[in-house]
Amino acid sequence: MTATVNIAATLPRVARERPNAPAIYFPHAKTASGRVAYTHYTYAQLDAASDALAAGLGEVGVTRGTRTVLMVRPSLEFFALTFALFKAGAVPVVVDPGIGRSALAQCLGEAAPEAFIGVSEAHAARIVLGWGRASVRHLVTVGRRWFWGGATIDEVRARGAAMRDWTMADTRADELAAILFTSGSTGVPKGVKYTHGNFVAQVEMIRDTYRIEPGEIDLPTFPLFALFDPALGMTTVVPDMDPRAPAKVDARKIMQAIDDFGVTNMFGSPALLNRVARDAGAAGLRAPTLRRVISAGAPVPPETLRRFHALLPDAGEIFTPYGATESLPVASIGSREILGETAAGTADGRGVCVGRPVDGADVAIIAISDEPIAAFADAQRVAPGEVGEITVAGPMVTRAYFNRDASTALAKMLDPSAPNGVRHRMGDVGYFDDTGRLWFCGRKSHRVELTTGQRMFSSLEGIFDAYPGVFRSALVGATPRGRDVTPVLCVEVDPEPPSVDRAALRTALLAAAAARPETAAIQHVLFHPGFPVDIRHNAKIGREALRAWATAELERGR
Repeated sequence: MTATVNIAATLPRVARERPNAPAIYFPHAKTASGRVAYTHYTYAQLDAASDALAAGLGEVGVTRGTRTVLMVRPSLEFFALTFALFKAGAVPVVVDPGIGRSALAQCLGEAAPEAFIGVSEAHAARIVLGWGRASVRHLVTVGRRWFWGGATIDEVRARGAAMRDWTMADTRADELAAILFTSGSTGVPKGVKYTHGNFVAQVEMIRDTYRIEPGEIDLPTFPLFALFDPALGMTTVVPDMDPRAPAKVDARKIMQAIDDFGVTNMFGSPALLNRVARDAGAAGLRAPTLRRVISAGAPVPPETLRRFHALLPDAGEIFTPYGATESLPVASIGSREILGETAAGTADGRGVCVGRPVDGADVAIIAISDEPIAAFADAQRVAPGEVGEITVAGPMVTRAYFNRDASTALAKMLDPSAPNGVRHRMGDVGYFDDTGRLWFCGRKSHRVELTTGQRMFSSLEGIFDAYPGVFRSALVGATPRGRDVTPVLCVEVDPEPPSVDRAALRTALLAAAAARPETAAIQHVLFHPGFPVDIRHNAKIGREALRAWATAELERGR
C-alpha cells in the first residue's frame, strides 16, 4: 500500500505536540508610539482554522486535484487558506503579484484553474480581464461578494466547522500538490508542477543543510517561504513590508521585528539584504539573536555580505543556497567561506562560488547546448574545471512544467538513476573546481557568442563589479544594425555618495577590459540609470531588456 504524503501533514502533528506555541505572527496595526503591533495564530489555531476551511472548500467544490488560484493579500487568512488547500488535496496555482496583466493572463490561461479564491478586487479584475473565463467553475470571495456569485470565505468556514467527520486528503508522494510559476526573469513565466514528495524533500533538505531546530523564530521576507515553517517546527514572524518591493524595505521595521521576537532565522533576497545592511548599519542597529540568514534569488555581492555580517552576532552567518523554482536547494555556501576564500575568484572573473552540492543533490556538468536532450546518457560530460551546463537530480527536482511540453523537453532529461527518473537542466552554466565546489558563471541564455568563436559569460562581470563606484554591471551582446554581436558592459553606478566621475570610471573599466584577453573585446561601457530586475527578489538583472537598450544606444551613436 502506497504511503500517504501531504506537505500539510506536519501541521496537525506540531499542533498536537505544541498546541499553544505561536505559529504565525502577522502585523496588523501601529501602537501609539509608532511600533508595529502583531496578531497571531497558535499552532492549534492554525490547524483548526485550516481544517475548517479545507472541509468547507470541499463542500463548495474545491476538492482533491482542483487547480485553484489564490489571490489573497498576505494575512493570517492567507496562510490558513494555503494550508487548507494542501489538506484538501487541491492544487494551488501560485503567480507572483505584480507580474503584469499580460503575463498574468498567460499564466492563468495555461494553468486552466477550476476554482478562484480571491479578494473582491481580484474577482472584479478576473471578470473584466477574462482570467480563467473558460475554466473557472468555483468561486470563493474573501471580503465583500458582489454580483459574481459563489461562496464567501465566511460561508466556507461555517460549513466546514459544522462537519465532524472530515479528514485530510490521503495524497501520495507523486501527486500534484501545486503549480508554482517562475518569475519570468529569463523568459515567459512557466508553471512548475510540484508534487507533495517534492515539497517534503525540500523541507528535509533545508532542515538538514542548515541544522534548523524546532522552536526557532523565522522572519521570511518572501511570504511563500513561511509555508515551510510549520514543517520545520519554526514560528513565523511576517514582517511589515511590501513583499513585491524587497529592495525598498524599511530596515528599521525589519530590525524591530528581529528585536521584538528574538528572530533566529531570516530569509531575504540580495536586494533586501543590501538595503537593510546599508540603512541599519548607518543607524547603528544590530541583530544579536539572528544566528542564520539565508539569501537566494541571485548572487549576493561580497560587499553586501560584509555589511550584513556587521549586524550579526559572532556566531551568525549568511548562507547563499543555489537552486531554482524547479529545484531547490542544489548547493550551498556560507559567507565566511565566500569572504575568506572565494570572493577573490569572483573579482577575477571566475564566477560566483555557490558551494558544494547539498546531501541528496547529484550535480553534473554537461556540454552547453540549446537543443533538447532526451536522456542524460546522451549528454556529453565536460572535463573538471571546464564551463558547461549545470544539471541536477534529486528528490526535490520537479518533473515537468504544466501545459508546456516544449519547455519540459528543453529542461528535463530522462535519468533512470535519479529518484524522480529525471534530471533537470538548470539553464545556468558553471564548473566544479578542484576542491569539489560548484561555481556559477551565469545563465546559459546570457552568454555572448562572438563571430570570432569567443564565448563570454556573465562571470566576467566580477572583474568590473570590484571597481569603486560600480554598484553592478551586466555584460550583454548588443546587435546594432549592420554589425555583428557586440559585447557591451552596462553599468549601474553606486547610488550612495560620494558621486561618481563617470568619464573616469569608463576609462578605468575599458582599460581593465583591454588588459585581459577574455575581456579585450569589450569596447563599449554604457551607464544605465537603474537596471531592470525581477519582481520576486528585485535582484535578477533583466538582461534581455538591457540588451535591447544597449543595442538602441549603439545605434544612436552613444
